[in-house]
Amino acid sequence: MNTLTNTANDLAASIADSASNSTPAFSPLYQQIKGLILQSLQGGEWRPGEAIPSEMDLAARYRVSQGTVRKAIDELAADNLLVRRQGKGTFVATHAEHHVQYRFLKLMPDNGDIQSEGPAQRQIIECKRLRASADIARALGLRSGDSVLQVRRVLSFANRPTILEDLWLPGSPFKGLTAQRLSQYSGPMYALFETEFGVRMVRAEEHIRAVLPDAEQAQLLAVNAATPLLSVERVAYTYKDTPMELRRGLYLTDTHHYRNELN
Repeated sequence: MNTLTNTANDLAASIADSASNSTPAFSPLYQQIKGLILQSLQGGEWRPGEAIPSEMDLAARYRVSQGTVRKAIDELAADNLLVRRQGKGTFVATHAEHHVQYRFLKLMPDNGDIQSEGPAQRQIIECKRLRASADIARALGLRSGDSVLQVRRVLSFANRPTILEDLWLPGSPFKGLTAQRLSQYSGPMYALFETEFGVRMVRAEEHIRAVLPDAEQAQLLAVNAATPLLSVERVAYTYKDTPMELRRGLYLTDTHHYRNELN
């Protein structure tokens, strides 16, 4: 009886240890190290743009081989969470970096040269706080009636309105965000979220379909109501798959196309 009791206690302790660990008990070792590095990223131990410790230092910290750490970092780099720089080390990815700025903007000019048209001109139409409707709350993992921030803006290329976007953000993480602040910031919106609100978007899911604009949308994009538009609905997530933004965009595609890479 004592043997059975001890065995049960040991099993319970093992299950408790597994539950307290953010990585599965039987996941490969490099996946467990990846999970620990993700915890440090989420906790802000290493900020966007900062270097993380070397592979050797991390191997000593976690008491694993350098090869195990390297494999974990390789996956995080493939997920665009870390960036390797030859001869300099590994850094936390940031939306402020030039090559990352267009990661979530898939609308490309038909000539293929996104640099030639320069950054989009942005016009903030409105920025207001309101109570989340049921569908907005569901997308953001909130309760109906919770505070959200709604932003509407128009992006233009060569002074031609091309994208109309409506965004909803959870109210609490984005306290202090105003239309004036959005208008004054010259960098990518996600870089603003990252540097001033500590919210880093790490992945997104999109749904795409063709639609016709309503009267107000047609006016803002300077098109007629019969102009077909590409509707892109995106939910962007921070670490641990926490939704942080619902974005609904209408794209004019007569001189641009939506480009995606599938791996």
